[in-house]
Amino acid sequence: MFPAYSMHNALMNNLYPQETIAAIATAPGRGGVGVIRISGRGLASLVAGLVGRELQARHAHFARFKAGDGAVLDEGLALWFPGPNSFTGEDVLELQGHGGPVVLKMLLARCIELGARHAEPGEFTKRAFLNGKLDLAQAEAVADLIDAQSEAAARSALKSLDGAFSREIHALVDGLINLRMLVEATLDFPEEDIDFLQAADAQGQLNGLQTQLQRVLQTASQGRLLREGMHVVLIGQPNVGKSSLMNALAGEEVAIVTDIAGTTRDTVRELILLDGVPVHIIDTAGLRDTDDVVEKIGIERTWAAIAKADLALLLLDSREGITAHDHTILGRLPANLPVMRVFNKIDLTGDVPGLVAEDEVHVSAHTGQGLPELRQKLLQRVGWQGADDGLFIARERHLDAIRRAASHLDTAATAYRQIEILAEELRLAQNALSEITGEFTPDDLLGVIFSRFCIGK
Repeated sequence: MFPAYSMHNALMNNLYPQETIAAIATAPGRGGVGVIRISGRGLASLVAGLVGRELQARHAHFARFKAGDGAVLDEGLALWFPGPNSFTGEDVLELQGHGGPVVLKMLLARCIELGARHAEPGEFTKRAFLNGKLDLAQAEAVADLIDAQSEAAARSALKSLDGAFSREIHALVDGLINLRMLVEATLDFPEEDIDFLQAADAQGQLNGLQTQLQRVLQTASQGRLLREGMHVVLIGQPNVGKSSLMNALAGEEVAIVTDIAGTTRDTVRELILLDGVPVHIIDTAGLRDTDDVVEKIGIERTWAAIAKADLALLLLDSREGITAHDHTILGRLPANLPVMRVFNKIDLTGDVPGLVAEDEVHVSAHTGQGLPELRQKLLQRVGWQGADDGLFIARERHLDAIRRAASHLDTAATAYRQIEILAEELRLAQNALSEITGEFTPDDLLGVIFSRFCIGK
């Protein structure tokens, strides 16, 4: 538990009444085992109604789960975790029974009958945050671990859940607090003026915080790539090999390939992993003028996919080079969209495979020539530097908060001799960083974050 959050948590507990909540914690469908999770304060009567006897803390008990008339609904294991030594910080009861949907719904209905209510998405983890068991970055890491799309992402989410990211942020906040104390002391004793800050090397501390913040931003950016990946759209004229390249990158036949121009009439999406980074490849309809109604719709969807992409691969036939129509396509692309030119079908021209210029790669989707260089360039283009043991998972909101804090520190450095401005910018930087861990967080942000969790977690 982080003591700094005690006042924050007391306020939150007043805002969110602690009713007993219950939910099916296992995935929908049939399974060997199904879990019902219950959390609240004072669950003794609910335990008695379900199990009919007292349970020893943190021990697995075989039990028969009973209906109101004493009939047995199911049998399995009951586990009792008295608060505050539980995941949520409240009393928690877990029932592990058979994993049939009907049985689990009957057990959940019995919990509701005994006074619980249906849990909202993410409400168990939200209560863990509100009760000081996790900070907000750790709470988000719970969902990120569940949603991890690669082993690297799972390992990084575990590091965030263990507090690696939070410790980095707390170190920065502690440094800001120390620097703010010096500045506030200068405001309180104006006769000391700037000499007081110079004696404490306040400017050196500020420069050190800026350097530290940039390092955290770089690491967090890598963590965001692991969590969210990148969206790469394949564009170009019909029959240049977009679908063939997608199949080659995916390692399987996910898109239909023929010699007929206009075969792909809709966007086709596939997730691949490059060095543990999720890459969402989007194959699109060939961009050309057409009277075909269906193909026109596909082309409209192509432009919609382009608008949301992180990177565009413009596929070109190496036998023809860049044509006037290709220049037209380039001219219509969003100005801020990075573009790589991929010359395909070099097996028909004998061109040298691989990286030819900064954003130009020669490949053969048919033979695989040049594909390793293309994969490496894709990772390099989005700033991936490779996974390491110190990487933690991060989200776009975290990066936004770090960037805002960095901007405030830049302003503070520029206005260093204007003490009032310096004090205000340091305060704003601290608030921005504290949003990451939840020490300074608007209530509406909490609602958005936890609404995206699965029910039962």
